[in-house]
This record gives sequence, C-alpha cells and structure tokens, in this order.
Amino acid sequence: MSVLSTEDEGKFLMDIRGEQIGIVTEVDPIEQIAYVDPEPTLTNAWLQSLGRGDAGEDDLEIPAENIETITDSEIRVDADLSSEA
Repeated sequence: MSVLSTEDEGKFLMDIRGEQIGIVTEVDPIEQIAYVDPEPTLTNAWLQSLGRGDAGEDDLEIPAENIETITDSEIRVDADLSSEA
C-alpha cells in the first residue's frame, strides 16, 4: 500500500495499462483516499497542478490500498478502472 499526501494533488491517475483515468483533485491524508476527477477540463487540470482545486461531487474515491505506485507526476492503481470511469 502506498501512502497518500496532499502533495499528490494534481497528479494524473493511471490504470494498470498506463491509460489516464483522471486527475487527483484532493487527498484526504487521514482517511488515505484520493479523489479523482475522471473528466477534468483544461482549466481544472491547470488548477489541480497548482494545488488549488477541490474534490467535486462526481469525483471517484480511490483508497490507498488500490494504489500500486506514486511518482512525481502520476499515481498508478493496481486495476483497470478506465471502464468504470
């Protein structure tokens, strides 16, 4: 299991096949949940990359136990979520 922090906000969420699912809008470091916008607009993606966004009602909740790896630019889950998004 990976440990999520607020520094992960603005990163791209990728599935196991390397396809982009969305962008992380908010991280709850206590509950260890990443909130992901599956269809970010260009403006939202830009705001998220600056750490200025918030989770929306339609955001996906991704628990830390589903996260395989975290890099400087992306979070990769251990499943194919693109069909669910």
